[in-house]
Amino acid sequence: MLASRHVFDPTAVLRTSSSSARRRTATISDVVVPLIRPGVLGGHPLRKTGIERQQHRKRACRVSASAGGRPSTYIGSLSSTGLKFGIVAARFNELVTKPLLEGVLEGLERHGTSRDTVDVAWVPGSFELPLIAKAMAKSGKYDAVITVGAVVRGATAHFDAVVSGATSGVLNAALDSGVPVIFCVMTTDTMEQALDRAGGKSGNKGFEAAVTAIETANVLKALGQQGLAKARDAW
Repeated sequence: MLASRHVFDPTAVLRTSSSSARRRTATISDVVVPLIRPGVLGGHPLRKTGIERQQHRKRACRVSASAGGRPSTYIGSLSSTGLKFGIVAARFNELVTKPLLEGVLEGLERHGTSRDTVDVAWVPGSFELPLIAKAMAKSGKYDAVITVGAVVRGATAHFDAVVSGATSGVLNAALDSGVPVIFCVMTTDTMEQALDRAGGKSGNKGFEAAVTAIETANVLKALGQQGLAKARDAW
């Protein structure tokens, strides 16, 4: 069962009548914005009257009875029909990133997305992926964004800096936008290891990234993406 939590809006102010022209700051219970309550979006007020509490308990019992006492479960389907995807790919190490991109496109196509509906943006390297991914995610055009790159360890600490920046940047792009931003960046010790994961003996991680994007986007839709977006804005 999803846990209930609330978001406090610090800008909310309650005003008294215009005749007195007085203001008072709202209490927390006045301005709590319900985010998620078990099974549905919306939530309920922090404080209730006795009657309201009784009504809420009755509703909760009915929900539990109808669900057989089991938690509400949200599972994203693997159909990409009707979904819009953006891809950001790094040119550096394109011997790896091009087959990874092909794997992403094949994965989307096999699950219902035509290639000509997918937007692909190329950037110089993996360090540049987060900025464009965030721009795509916040544009409102895409249900999910997939980042494709390859970073192979060298003799200097440059590898660690690029991997750290790309990883945290892609994560923040998703959290800031509320849109799935999938990390398909190979971080390997050797080029051979990277190629193995770009269509070699270890399969194609691009295909797996496509499936992850589809499922995650559909989970958000199942939860009610618009409701989550409003809650995120309130935060």
